[in-house]
Amino acid sequence: MTTLWHGRFETDPDAAMFALNASLPFDRRMAEQDVRGSLAWAAALKDAGVLTPEEHSRIAEGLQAVLAEFRAGKFPFTPEDEDIHTAVERRLGELVGPLAGKLHTGRSRNDQVATDFRLWLLDALPNLQSAIRDLQAALLERAEAALTPTPPPPLPLSQGERGRGEAVRPGGGGEVLMPGYTHLQRAQPVLLSHWFLSHFWPLQRDRERLADLRPRLAVLPLGCGALAGTPYAIDRAALAAALGFDAPAPNSMDAVADRDFAAEFLFAAALTGVHLSKLAEQVILYTSAEFGFFTLDDAFGTGSSLMPQKKNPDPFELARGKAGRLLGYLTGLLTTLKGLPSTYDKDLQEDKEPVFAAFDTLMALLPVLAGAIRTLTAHPDRMESALDDFMLATDLADYLVGRGIPFREAHALTGQAVRRALEAGVPLGTLSLSTYRAIHPVFDESVYQVFDPRASVARRKAVGGTAPEAVEVQIQNAKGKI
Repeated sequence: MTTLWHGRFETDPDAAMFALNASLPFDRRMAEQDVRGSLAWAAALKDAGVLTPEEHSRIAEGLQAVLAEFRAGKFPFTPEDEDIHTAVERRLGELVGPLAGKLHTGRSRNDQVATDFRLWLLDALPNLQSAIRDLQAALLERAEAALTPTPPPPLPLSQGERGRGEAVRPGGGGEVLMPGYTHLQRAQPVLLSHWFLSHFWPLQRDRERLADLRPRLAVLPLGCGALAGTPYAIDRAALAAALGFDAPAPNSMDAVADRDFAAEFLFAAALTGVHLSKLAEQVILYTSAEFGFFTLDDAFGTGSSLMPQKKNPDPFELARGKAGRLLGYLTGLLTTLKGLPSTYDKDLQEDKEPVFAAFDTLMALLPVLAGAIRTLTAHPDRMESALDDFMLATDLADYLVGRGIPFREAHALTGQAVRRALEAGVPLGTLSLSTYRAIHPVFDESVYQVFDPRASVARRKAVGGTAPEAVEVQIQNAKGKI
């Protein structure tokens, strides 16, 4: 077996050891990045006088042929290919002969793999950002539609959905009110639009985190050699520009060891997974019969092998479940990195699989969730029927504040009113005026104006609030982000 390092050894590597050591099964997806890096390195060697123009031309033609084979799915891998770098160099030798051996002059697989990995992630990030943006767009579309003043014609209900309220077509529903929850207990009324947007902004932060990664990602390791730098007159700034990097890495030892960018990406991916899981958990609850706020479209549900009536929210359950996987990838890489003693160590072969897997996981999830959100059927009357007077207790306390009572005292007085309503088993807004006045004489007939959930929502006009005009501003701001 001929390896890139066989000259030092008298015997071939043990077959099981070679299989353990090989990374080709997963790093082959960096094939195009490896060829691009080699093309740029060959040009840098020519400029440094290591390759003649004719040698450079032959090597470049060979590398272009290799690239064409990868793109056509016709690259001839062999059992002796240890990794994608070995495979490319071996194939180049088959195409251009011994001249291929000059390509690795002044270069190590240490700086080569770090370069390939960064190039791959630079190529991948825009695709992930676009997928997140599309889910944001789906949430924004639903938020804007739920703020439309005139609801569209109702959909007919299936027998299984009767009793859940009038079905409203996706894309409309008027200024729909729903309960807002804290501790999963009914808290205050909010607009459905506001709820949709509450999941838009975490995804915006996720996209911004990915964008913020670029300055630290676009730093070129190539030209750093194994750890000490290259002895050839390589213009690393020009090399960085040729490959689309912002600058060459300033320290060769750090450059071949640095995997901060991979950890940062996995953190961003894991936090995105957490945000998707939170959205999923709410949709799972809200599509249950107990809530009935939404109905999942058949195209995004699954059935039961035993119970014919079931429609299960599997895409959202998978989103919730895969958040754990994304968190695991981050924890695993950080654990690998924490104890490395030097520049490049073979432990770093463990860096790519979690990054590739995290990317693949999100790219599989995001389009499905966007489709499911776009096709959810909302049930506004079911949402609004879940509102009750007790959710307006804070408005009642604010009513007292408006009459000069300090908020802490107003809070306690409102608590007394709540307790009396609970003891009587009646809504808070149906307590008699005499009962209210017994709690405090400042109460008068105007107290009953408090118990209007739409008025409660309308009062919350401050930036970020749930009032229709505040949500409209929020929608316009959101449009500017995507």
